[in-house]
Formats: sequence, C-alpha cells, structure tokens
Amino acid sequence: MWVVIILLGILAIPLTIEWMRNPVSERQRREAPGKFALLSQGTTHYAWLGPERGPVALCIHGLSTSSYVWRGMAKGLALMGFRVLVYDHYGRGLSDTVRGKQDAAFFLQQMTDLLAHEQVDEPLTVLGYSMGGAIATHFAAAYPGKVRQLILLAPAGMQEISGRRVRAALDWPLIGDWLFLLLYPFTLRKGIAAEAGLSGSVEGINEMQHAETDRRGYFPAILSSLRGVLRGTAKAEHKAIAEAGLPVLAIWGAADDVVAPTGKDKLAKWNPRARQVIIPGAGHGLTYTHTDQVLEAMQATRG
Repeated sequence: MWVVIILLGILAIPLTIEWMRNPVSERQRREAPGKFALLSQGTTHYAWLGPERGPVALCIHGLSTSSYVWRGMAKGLALMGFRVLVYDHYGRGLSDTVRGKQDAAFFLQQMTDLLAHEQVDEPLTVLGYSMGGAIATHFAAAYPGKVRQLILLAPAGMQEISGRRVRAALDWPLIGDWLFLLLYPFTLRKGIAAEAGLSGSVEGINEMQHAETDRRGYFPAILSSLRGVLRGTAKAEHKAIAEAGLPVLAIWGAADDVVAPTGKDKLAKWNPRARQVIIPGAGHGLTYTHTDQVLEAMQATRG
C-alpha cells in the first residue's frame, strides 16, 4: 500500500507543480501596456505601436515567447512607417488560457477575430517568428487577398517534429502530458538561462521569459501547439502562396539550433520566388539579438 501511495505521489508531482503555478491576475492586466479584447475564444492582449497612420504590420510571436519579442523590431518598423500590431497567443503573455487544440484553425480564428475587432481590412505586412512563421504561412495561404507581403523569421513548419521523447509526448494522451510536464520545463529554462548573457533590443527579455514559465497553463499551451500547428509541415501552404504570387522574404539565423537554416532549401523548392537571407552568427532569437540586421534585410527588399 505504501509503495502504491509513494508511486502515486511521484506521478502527481508534475501535475501538482502545474496546478500550483499562478494564472494571469487582474492586477497584471491593469498594469500592463496595451489593451484587451474579448474575442470568440477568450480575452486577447494586444497593442498598437508606431504612427497612427500607415500600412499595418501584423507581428506573430513564437511557441514559447510572447509579444514582447517584437518590442525592438517594432521601433524599427515604426521608423519605416508601419503601424505595428502585436498580440499574445492564448496561453502566453497576458491572453487567456483556453481549451482547444492549438492547430492552424485555432490560431487563425484568434487572428481574424482580432483584426475584425480592430477594424483592420487593408492588406497587411505579416511577420511571423518561429512558430509564428508557420501561423503566418497558414494565414497567407488561407487569405492571400489580405496579405501585402509575408516576412518569415526563422520560420517553423519546414520539417516534422522528430525525436523519440518528443514524439512520445505528442502521441500518447495523458502519459504524454505527464512526460512533457515533467521534462520540458527543465529543458526550456536551461535554454533561457543559456541566453542570459546575450545583448539585444528587448530590455529584460531573459527575465520575462523566465517569469512566463511560472504561469499556469503556459506549458499545456505549448504542448497543444506542438500537437497542433507544429505537428506537420506547411508545404502545401507555401506552394499555395507561391501560386498566388505573394511576395515572401525569409530570414534565417546561420547559427540557429532550433529551426535549422537548411529550411531555406525546402522553401526554395516549395516557393522558388521567395527571397531568402541568412544572418551570420544569428541564433534562434534573431528578432531580438540581431534586430538591426533583420530590419536591414527587410529594407533592402522593399525597393
């Protein structure tokens, strides 16, 4: 009996830790920059940055970050004349934690809801970073008439998820959830700690990343995205974008060990007209570690 009780206690540890994490508080929302919109799936935190008029740039963040990754980029985009719209995915930042598989349709619903709420009906410059690149690709393929240009920064969606432990967490309900909650928080925090000494355009980003890992619902949202929009490739969507003739710029970090820059070869096959740039020395955080180089690559392709 004691053995069973001890085993059950051990099994309960990851779930108990997740339950003990704090949800987003009303105080955090009151003190936060930006605004909140009650959309069809839940409350979304968003902000407009830059001039009151000008073409709209919609910025989509990645799997384990929030909209803060765009703060440095937004300043440069504003100087280029863009009105910049950033927002937090559900389960990240200050947006609600909501139920539902976080597949492409899930993310597109949040985007279209937010654009309708803000009465944005003009063609957009859509920027997607990491997982946001996969989401941006699905959006452009689904709504080519709403996209002026597509800019992909270290975009996911170029290859299927591999690795036995990761696939086990994705394939096995309940057991997979337990494995993920047991192992992934340590792996993510280790990666965040490794970037502590990097300089960048977003002040305090390392502290913000660490703080996010203490939020209830954050890790389940990441798992849901891995099982959803990140599970397969965006090959069909890239081919549809090529057929629609949308301008595409893809920017890769030469030293990226999360989304390998070899993805450019697949993109070249799926969309030969896509323009591609590799930034020497840049890792996966190129939006905030190599902001100026990303903006220069965008500026060079505007004309």
